[in-house]
Order: sequence, then structure tokens, then C-alpha cells
Amino acid sequence: MAKKKSILDFYRMKKEGEQVAWVTAYDFPMASFAEQAGMDMILVGDSLGMVVLGYNSTIPVTMEECISHCKAVRRGAPNTWVIGDMPFMSYQKSDEQAVENAGRFLKEADMDCVKLEGGRRVASRIKAITDAGMVVMGHIGLTPQSSGQLGGFKAQGRDVKSARELIKDALAVQEAGAYALLLEAVPPELSKFLQQKLDIPVYSIGAGPCDGQLLICGDMLGLFQAFTPKFVKQYANVAEIEINAFKEYINDVKTGKFPTDDHVYHIKDSMEDFERLFKEFE
Repeated sequence: MAKKKSILDFYRMKKEGEQVAWVTAYDFPMASFAEQAGMDMILVGDSLGMVVLGYNSTIPVTMEECISHCKAVRRGAPNTWVIGDMPFMSYQKSDEQAVENAGRFLKEADMDCVKLEGGRRVASRIKAITDAGMVVMGHIGLTPQSSGQLGGFKAQGRDVKSARELIKDALAVQEAGAYALLLEAVPPELSKFLQQKLDIPVYSIGAGPCDGQLLICGDMLGLFQAFTPKFVKQYANVAEIEINAFKEYINDVKTGKFPTDDHVYHIKDSMEDFERLFKEFE
């Protein structure tokens, strides 16, 4: 089993130009598969609200739901760097609230770090968490928790004015002490600039080439059918496989093809003994 990476490994990988591959996972089996495949990092994203829990957005996701899924992922991937995603209103209120809830991810779910959305407006939160001895990843660009302010799930930084604001946000995140930055849905030209400008690793989800790439497991595996973002490369169509398997199972049950003799447990005593037993209760 490969040794779990640390922030020193991620700094080294940026310096040496080695790409970091990571995905989201929300439960024990998916995390186990990711670790067996050799994934560098796993994010237990608040995207679980849409991908797993069926919410219309990430907004309803609670701390308790995040912690529960983080625990399951840690059990499935004990030797992988795992990031807990801080849900909406778990850090917005105050620096103290941010530190307390970040601490829960480490104390209760054994996460290696936390991720939170926002640039300059959450810089004090990032600093407070890092000052408390925890590791933080920043997240700017398309930030789903504040998508209402952005006019929906839209790409960011596509004009000079908004790109300037994102650059300021990125610098603020680094200055606040984040060990890495996730860019979501921004043009590759801006991503390349920030990758070269910042000393910390810069990762992409729909932001073109960077120091590494993140995808939602449900998107890349074809599990989430509501919509597929433009930036996703689908590596499987697991939903189709599962639906077809369910259909075959239904047909087998209704036509009597399942279960067969191979799928039952056989008696140890004679049938005569069982027949006498049944007569006792007639």
C-alpha cells in the first residue's frame, strides 16, 4: 500500500511538474476504489447534497451530513489524503465558528484538511483555521455555495474585470495561509497565470491545465444523470449498467428465474425430519 501523501509531497509535485489526480468520494466503497486505483487525494465535497442526497443544490447540506460521509470515506481510504468540504453556513458567521467546525472534520472524521469557498471575503477564516494548526485549501471561481450571487452555475473570470478580482482573491487565499487553491470553471489562460504566479499548488475543476485535476466521481463514472458539466470527461456509464442490471433482476424475479437452487441454503437434517416438524404446527 502506498504511503499517504503530505503537503510536502504536493509542494514537491508542483515544483517538479507532476500532476495531482483527485476525485470526490462520499462513501466507503467509492473511497476504497479510489485508493486502490492510486488516487493522490480525495475530496468529500458538499456536492454530496446533489450527487448522493438528491438536493437541488449544495446549500441544504449540514455539518452532520458532511461529517458522516467523511467518516465513511476515511474508513474506505485510510492511506489517502482526504479533504473535508465545509458546508454552507459552517464558516460564514465568524472566525470562531470556522475554527470550531474545521476542527470537527479533524477530530471526528480524521480528515487531513478542510476546503472552503471564497477569496478575500473568507481570508480571515482561512488564517484563523491555519493559525489553529489545521490545513486549508481555498476554492475560487465558480463557488456553488454562492452561485446565486454569480447568477447561477456560470464560468467566472472570462473578462478582464472579473479576472482581476479572481487574481486578487487567489493572492488573498495564499496570503492567508492556504496550502493549495482550487479553481472552478475559469478560462485556462487565467488558470495558467495563477499557476505560475502562486507558490502554492493550483488545482483545476473545469479550469484547464493546472497542477492537478479534480472531477466529481458521479460525473466521471456516469452515475449522476441530472446534468453533465461541459468540463467533464466521462470514463464510464455506470448508471446504464446498474439500470440494466435492475431490469434483468426484475425480469428474473417475475419469471421465476431467480432464485435457483444455487441461491438457497440447504437443510442439514433429512426431509422426513422436517416434514415431521411441519406437522407439529399444522
